Amino acid sequence: MTLTPDKSSEHGAASTLTLPELEHYLARAADLLRGSIDQADFKAYIFPLMFFKRISDVYTEEFIRALDESGGDYEYAAFAENHRFAIPDGHLWGDVRNRTENIGTALQTAFRAIETANPDTLYGIFGSASWTNKDKLPDRKLADLIEHFSTKTLSNASVAPDVFGNAYEYLIKRFADQSNKKAGEYYTPRSIVGLLINILDPHEGESVYDPACGTGGMLIEVIEHVRAAGGSPKLLWGKLYGQEKVLATSAIARMNLLLHGVEDFKIVREDTLRNPAFYSGNHLAKFDCVVANPPFSLKNWGEPEWASDRWGRNQLGGVPPKGYADWAWVQHMIASARPSTGRVAVVLPQGALFRQGAEGRIRKQVLQTDLIEAVIGLAPNLFYGTGLAACVLILRQTKPAERQGTVLFINGEKLFKRGRNQNTLQPEHANELLAAYQRYQDVDDLAHVARQAEIEANDYNLNIPLYVAPVQSGEQLTLADALVNLEAAHAHATQTRAALEAELAKWGLHA
Repeated sequence: MTLTPDKSSEHGAASTLTLPELEHYLARAADLLRGSIDQADFKAYIFPLMFFKRISDVYTEEFIRALDESGGDYEYAAFAENHRFAIPDGHLWGDVRNRTENIGTALQTAFRAIETANPDTLYGIFGSASWTNKDKLPDRKLADLIEHFSTKTLSNASVAPDVFGNAYEYLIKRFADQSNKKAGEYYTPRSIVGLLINILDPHEGESVYDPACGTGGMLIEVIEHVRAAGGSPKLLWGKLYGQEKVLATSAIARMNLLLHGVEDFKIVREDTLRNPAFYSGNHLAKFDCVVANPPFSLKNWGEPEWASDRWGRNQLGGVPPKGYADWAWVQHMIASARPSTGRVAVVLPQGALFRQGAEGRIRKQVLQTDLIEAVIGLAPNLFYGTGLAACVLILRQTKPAERQGTVLFINGEKLFKRGRNQNTLQPEHANELLAAYQRYQDVDDLAHVARQAEIEANDYNLNIPLYVAPVQSGEQLTLADALVNLEAAHAHATQTRAALEAELAKWGLHA
C-alpha cells in the first residue's frame, strides 16, 4: 500500500478518543468473535489485531509528519529513523483491509513480515493463533472484525499511550472475567498488584524483575507507582525485566508495555525455574525489586535438576518437593535480589506457610537467615481459578535495624468484598493492609510482630492464626455450653424419632 496525503488525511483529522469510548470499541471487537472462538482464546486474536492496528496507524502518522517536514519527500518519509517500528511495504493495516478473500493468510503474512523487520523488539509478538483456520474464522468474520477496527484511528494523536495502555488493561481484565479459571495463569487482580508494589516502593532508576510476569501487570504498576510519587517513569527504561513460560501470554505482556509507551524493557519467553533468562556468567542477575504471583503449587517444575542447580538456588534450604514449586520460586527470587537493596514480594498459597518436610526445612533456613519481613494473609477466593486463601510473603536482603530478628504477621482474611463468583480486595482493604505493614506494630485482631524465639517455639510454622487469631464475631460458646446444646439436640432427636414411630404404628408400619 503506497501512502499518499489523500489516503491518509483521515489520520491527521482524527478526533481524540476517551477511555470509555476506547473500552467500548475494544469490547465490541471481542463480541464479534462470539460463536467462533472459545472465550478463553479471545485474547490470542483480539490483542494481535489491536496491536497491528495501533502500530499501522502510528506508522502512517509518522509518515505524514515526515512528509510535512521534508516538503513531500516520500523517500525521506519512509526512512527507518522516522518510525518507532518498521512495517514492510505491502503489510500495513490498509493492505490487509483491501483483501476480500484469504484474509487470515494476509494477516499472518503481515505479522511475520513485521516481526522479521523488527527482530529486537517485535519478534514473536503476534503469537501463534490459527488465523488461516476458516472453520473458526471465515473471511466474512475476519472482514467484519477488520472493518470494526477500521472505524477508529488509533494514532498517538487520537489515543495517548497512557489511555491506550489503560484500555488494554481493561480488556485483559474483561477476558480474565470471562475465562475465570484459565485467567489465573496470566492475570493478578490489580488491587493485589497495587498492594505488592506499594509495599516494595520501587523508585525511579531502580531495577524490577517479575519471574512469572503473565501479561505484565506488575511491571506496569511499577511505572504508575513511580509516576504517582512524582518520579520520572523514563528512568525505569532499560530496568524492567520479566520472564513468562507461555508464548501467547509473554507476547501480550510485551504488547502491554509497548502500548503503555515503555520503550526499553526485556521480557523473555522461557521456563524460569528450569532456564532463568537473566544472568551473568555463573550468577543470576540481581535486581532491586523482585515481585511475582507464580503458579500455585506447580507440579513437575524441575525438581530433579534442582539438586545440582548451576545457579545455587538450592543453597538456602535444599530442594522443594516435586509436587510443590512454591518455595522454589521463593529461592529463585531471593537469589535474584541485590545483596543490599534487594526486596521481594511473592504471592503464595497459605499451605506453603505450614507444610512440613522439605518445605519446612527451607522455611526454617530462610527464617534463620532473617530474610522474611512480613507474612500477609489474604481473604479466600480473590484469585481467578482458585477459591484458596493466598498470602503475600515480603523478604528483604537487608532489613532495617529495628526490624531485624522479627516477622510481621497480618491477618487480612476479613478484608474483602463478597462477590457472586469471586471476592475482591477493595482499595480500602488494600490501604488497610499497607498501613499495617508500614506501622509494623501489634494491632488487635489484625497484626502481630513476632520475634524469632516465638517462631522457633512454633517449629518455624508461619500459619497466620498462630500469631494473629482470626476475628471472632458474636458471643463465644464455652465447652460446657456446647455440651448442654449437644445433649438438648440429642433429646430433641429422640423425641422426634419416637413421634415418627408412633405415627407409623398407626398405619401398621415400622421405622
